[in-house]
Amino acid sequence: MERRTLLRAGTAGAGAVALAGGLWQGAARAAAPGPGTAAAGPYGPLLPPNGLGVALPEGFSIRVVARSSQWVRGILWHPAPDGGACFPDGDGWIYVSNSEVPLVGGASALRFTADGVIDRAYRILSGTTLNCAGGATPWHTWLSCEETFRGKVFETDPYGNRPAVAHEAMGRFKHEAAACDPDRRVVYLTEDESDGCFYRYVPDTWGDLSRGRLEVLCETPGGGVRWERVPDPSGPVFGRQTRNQVSSALRFRGGEGCHYHAGVAHFTTKGDDRVWAYDAENGSLSIAYDADGSLDGVDNITGTAGGDLYVAEDGGNMEINIITPEGVVAPIMRIHGQDRSEICGPAFSPDGSRLYFSSQRGTSGDAAGLGGITYEMSGPFRR
Repeated sequence: MERRTLLRAGTAGAGAVALAGGLWQGAARAAAPGPGTAAAGPYGPLLPPNGLGVALPEGFSIRVVARSSQWVRGILWHPAPDGGACFPDGDGWIYVSNSEVPLVGGASALRFTADGVIDRAYRILSGTTLNCAGGATPWHTWLSCEETFRGKVFETDPYGNRPAVAHEAMGRFKHEAAACDPDRRVVYLTEDESDGCFYRYVPDTWGDLSRGRLEVLCETPGGGVRWERVPDPSGPVFGRQTRNQVSSALRFRGGEGCHYHAGVAHFTTKGDDRVWAYDAENGSLSIAYDADGSLDGVDNITGTAGGDLYVAEDGGNMEINIITPEGVVAPIMRIHGQDRSEICGPAFSPDGSRLYFSSQRGTSGDAAGLGGITYEMSGPFRR
């Protein structure tokens, strides 16, 4: 297995900050796989693709749980499925999924029984636009983010009992993902712009996101980072957009997924295929993974209590890759025959035995996402 350091100290591109070290130093990774090849990670190499065209490690299985434009338990599953999350529900669980289409986007939910049967499906958000990613809250709501000019964050009820609420105090910009930090009681937010920023929202009351302040990550003269308040989170149409209101704000090349665990907020940037690590406890910023051919088109990200990260590809080999705390990078799944699609919405069931995700455009590759496919992968995942 080739040795290399995934976390770099130094300057992270033009206008960025000098990075702090300490995470995953001297990390190991699996040899970068090319199309049709397999690299051995903690689950072993990928086997040849199965009848669904999906290559999995030994001991894992996969099934389709929903297809865009087809009926599932009383609703038409939405087109262009994107970001998602799982929530406990009695002896079962719920998987929610955004719809990244204009004007009617929103989000839908699948409710599973204890034995994995889908017993109902329903809409939890409608009439919004380009709902891309988002994030789950500790109080079991889903933050659905609009990836559009002056987009909003909508707090939705995965259980379908309460109407969605827009939280404009969380900023009006091209939102991508959200990740809650219950330790500091903030919500981290990514921005899908080529010169986007990394934000945190500090609510006045934890558990109530209706009021609070929006802050942006900035560089300090000494090469560190600090948070500064955004003067006008509404991002006025004819004034300075949200990302342009604080001159020292750090710039990132297309913010995508975000995941918080154990004091660190990891987020991805698609323009340079990086996974960043904001160490919230020490207030430092690092690169946890830099483009080396293992991942192509980094996008949505999730993780486990044990510290493993799972990164979905927007294009590339159509893989989900694991990044272990030891720095091993390897595919845990690869979809064949869907080269014009992207993988979205990875999320584990509450017990960690099932991984849900979608191929946004499926085998058809149509831009409207009418051929989207939502999968459930089962097996001996590390917890």
